[in-house]
Amino acid sequence: MIPKAPPPIATVTLNPAVDVSTAVREVLPDRKMRCGAPRREPGGGGINVARAIKRLGGEALALFPAGGPTGRLLEQLLDEENVARMSIPIAGWTRENLNVLESETRRQFRFVLPGPTLEEEEWRLILEAISTLEPFPRFLVASGSLPPGAPEDFHARLARLARERGARLILDSSGPALSRALEEGVYLCKPSLREFLEWTGEEGADEARWRALAREAVATGRCDALVVSLGSAGALWTTRAQQERLRTPAVPLESSVGAGDSMVAGIALALSRGQTMREAVRLGVAAAAAAVMNPGTQLCKADDVARILPQVVATPV
Repeated sequence: MIPKAPPPIATVTLNPAVDVSTAVREVLPDRKMRCGAPRREPGGGGINVARAIKRLGGEALALFPAGGPTGRLLEQLLDEENVARMSIPIAGWTRENLNVLESETRRQFRFVLPGPTLEEEEWRLILEAISTLEPFPRFLVASGSLPPGAPEDFHARLARLARERGARLILDSSGPALSRALEEGVYLCKPSLREFLEWTGEEGADEARWRALAREAVATGRCDALVVSLGSAGALWTTRAQQERLRTPAVPLESSVGAGDSMVAGIALALSRGQTMREAVRLGVAAAAAAVMNPGTQLCKADDVARILPQVVATPV
């Protein structure tokens, strides 16, 4: 579904996927394992953010490269969910990922395949497509890994583009792509705790040190807001004016796939509606908690989010 005019939020996914989920009684080597009926869903960080925003009653444009039969399937799956999309044709086939639930133990096995190599003219076409959006979205969300061929500074280029067009970039990435973007400066960054500590080079830091490192990242202009996701423990969010821990109630765990993307979706949607940073992060934390209640890559459900939201507790630090 290609929109006539872009919504206020656009998501960018350079390494999208078709996620295939199934279940097997037990995972064993060198054996044929009879699996349950597969479920196919759109995948990739920014695509999942756009899907979750749609589930929460908002609208977002999912922009991504697509190639081969799997690329066409990805477009079809997004159309079935009525998610606005803009795909840029590439030569390589869009990748697939496999999520296998071992039903006997409830363990989850996630097989993540590499994406197709992007040629320079292909990733430049993606940047050009973003730059020509009119009206330009107020929020750009860059989420997910970079495929082979994409430059490490791709998200940094997005940050410059967003600043030139008066938009705000929300970033959920890791490794060199995260470092390069933060050197440029972004509006909001949402790493996991592991990704944040890897970026700072202080993997063994305790909570007091996390908080200090977060305040330093914001004070030095790397981001206006930093939201560090802490899994089932909630999130730590930091701006120049405030820092808080948000805790969530215990919920039944079915799948951790898409929890981070659901968090970003809640934050972006709330901010696009003019809510405060505290309100936005609270919605994001509730959306992440709701996502883990669903199997496979089904993301959050609006009813679950509404029920969990009042139970998200803020603790000043």
